[in-house]
Amino acid sequence: MPQPRYRYRLYLLTLLILVGTGVLLLRLYDFQIKQKDYYREKVPSNKRVEVREPGTRGDIKDRYGVTLAQNDQSYIVYFNLAEIHKAYIDEYGKTLRRTILVNRNGSKKKIERIDIAGMVNELVRPKLAAYNLDADYSAKAMESHYNTHGGLVPFVYRKDLSYDEFAKYAEQNLEFPGVYISVSPSREYPYGAMASHVLGFIKPWKKGDVPDGYLHYIGDPFGEDGIEKSMNDELTGHEGIKTILKNDKGKTLGIVDYQRPAKGSDIYLTLDARIQQITESILRDNGVGKGAAIVMDPHTGEVIAMASVPNYDPNDFIPSITEERYSVYRENKAVPLMNRAISNFAPGSTFKLPAAIAGCKNNMHRSKCNCTGYSHYGSISIGCWKTSGHGTLALAESIQRSCNPYFMNIANKIGYRKMVETYQMLGLGKQSGIRLPREHSGEVPGSSRWEKRYPNESMTDAFTGMMSIGQGYCQATPLQVASFVSTIANGGKYYKPRIILKTKNALLREERSFKEPWEINLLQEGLKKEHLETIRYGMRLAANAPGGTAGRAAPDTEGVIIGAKTGTAQTTDRGVKTHVAWTAAFAPYEDPRYVVVVAVKRGGSGGKVAGPLVKLILESLFEIEKGKKVKLAKTKPYAGHMNLIEETIIPESTTVASFFVDGETGNEASAVKIIKPKRNPNLDNNSRKPEPSITPEVDSRGSIKPKKTPRVIKPKRNPNSN
Repeated sequence: MPQPRYRYRLYLLTLLILVGTGVLLLRLYDFQIKQKDYYREKVPSNKRVEVREPGTRGDIKDRYGVTLAQNDQSYIVYFNLAEIHKAYIDEYGKTLRRTILVNRNGSKKKIERIDIAGMVNELVRPKLAAYNLDADYSAKAMESHYNTHGGLVPFVYRKDLSYDEFAKYAEQNLEFPGVYISVSPSREYPYGAMASHVLGFIKPWKKGDVPDGYLHYIGDPFGEDGIEKSMNDELTGHEGIKTILKNDKGKTLGIVDYQRPAKGSDIYLTLDARIQQITESILRDNGVGKGAAIVMDPHTGEVIAMASVPNYDPNDFIPSITEERYSVYRENKAVPLMNRAISNFAPGSTFKLPAAIAGCKNNMHRSKCNCTGYSHYGSISIGCWKTSGHGTLALAESIQRSCNPYFMNIANKIGYRKMVETYQMLGLGKQSGIRLPREHSGEVPGSSRWEKRYPNESMTDAFTGMMSIGQGYCQATPLQVASFVSTIANGGKYYKPRIILKTKNALLREERSFKEPWEINLLQEGLKKEHLETIRYGMRLAANAPGGTAGRAAPDTEGVIIGAKTGTAQTTDRGVKTHVAWTAAFAPYEDPRYVVVVAVKRGGSGGKVAGPLVKLILESLFEIEKGKKVKLAKTKPYAGHMNLIEETIIPESTTVASFFVDGETGNEASAVKIIKPKRNPNLDNNSRKPEPSITPEVDSRGSIKPKKTPRVIKPKRNPNSN
């Protein structure tokens, strides 16, 4: 039997053996079970890499199938920078680093950074240069990309490859570690600036947005403005997954699986591309510096044309815009990126139409007013555009002559709350819900929204009177004006304006219609048919009878009679006191097929400036109905201007007879000066401007010309030698 001290040593030895065995088993468990995937990666072997590819974006078409936004093929070279880093270590046995100066707490400090651009310049670009496929790039952008994403998100090196260059890549089978080539859809707008505010543009996907589960991720571009933004989910196609087999050196061995990306839904707009092009050209060719035009179907609320000037070319933003080009848009004081068709304007006398509806709904249909040239509100006098007065007028004649005191009298008799009720019923003071981003709401004084926005103000008789003539706080968009004029034209039905006709998805074989029924019928809300006909008749007189303010809007088209209303609103534009010139019309009078609204900033008067433009648009519409062919063409962006416009001259026009007055002078409410208090900024809507992706500029380290790596030409072997 062992002595006690030997027994103790034996126990200790046994314990050490047991502990060592346990540690060994734990380590084996750790190596073989728990971390087997990690260590398997360390073993030289082939591995699969999944590359997520974006879906193909759907097309945007007009109502007849004319393609306004489509996809072209783009040939791209992109880098997996993590793979290039690893390949550099394999080649040179080290990581390339460089020392840079950074500001830390107000002092400059030297730090060492991984020089990924240097490794690309040294390892990859010489090989590309051997095939004349090298290009300058932004080294700063590459370094920032690598520090943020590593190899998860590919860095786009070239996106301007020609087909021949792409074929050269494919033919030579350039399997450089970390270098990939791809055919990718690239957005294209075949008609340039036409309908740019409706279509919008896209920008590259947000690289910070990468879902879990991917080792290599390419996201979908997304809409930044217009239909591209509002219908982004429908336009975005289903993703594709490409599985690539690589060896332990990072060399591509082949594609072992490929689930192709699918195309998103095609969007069909209510626009007619022919009418859109003509409407834009009429604004542009007749010198409108800042303005908008709407052509609407009054029986459906469908927008047939939506023009805004100045405009832009969405192709400039694909896939990103240069800083130089963007500065041209950004520094233009006329603001070409703004869609004025859905932006706020002072509405002026166009608001006399909803005021007339409010009066008729509240038993003022037969009201008359003696216009002496002004209305008094205590110490405040608000003038009529005709300073000598119109005398005694009824409703139709007041619309014809655009008399201020008549409508101010109605407004004060029924009170601002009933006025607000009718205005909101007609879609004023709120967004219409049209599927376009950044739509403004307009402004209806006295509404709950207005009270929140201007908490220190209250509705006075003067404010109430001015609401009826569209002055003071009043704001409306051309789209809103087109909608309430359509309600008058079609017999009393208010339709929510729409610009999407339908969507089609070829993959799912689905077609979805966006047609909606009317929302409100004024004949069910207290308005009578004879009331509406009196308002329509007043608009007919305005365009076709002596003393009317809209005579210049009447087309020369044989047999066509229209109804119209002008408006001239006082406003301040960048510190300059000026007017917004309006004309709104429907045609033909008996069976309206079109509503046309034109609004021009810095205009002299509605009748003189906007009226002739409405005339030209209406004449073009009826010419198309008679079979006139319209050749669609790619248009360049129009820069607009900031000049004042006193009159639109149409030399060949024969419509305006000598007995027509010149229209409104723009002196509505000239005696009232309103200082608008600071409004609540939390109630401002859609104030965010589109933010395009700016193309990184080539820098010195990205423009170093690499030495070409000599090509290795393998001699052909003699087939008889075996």
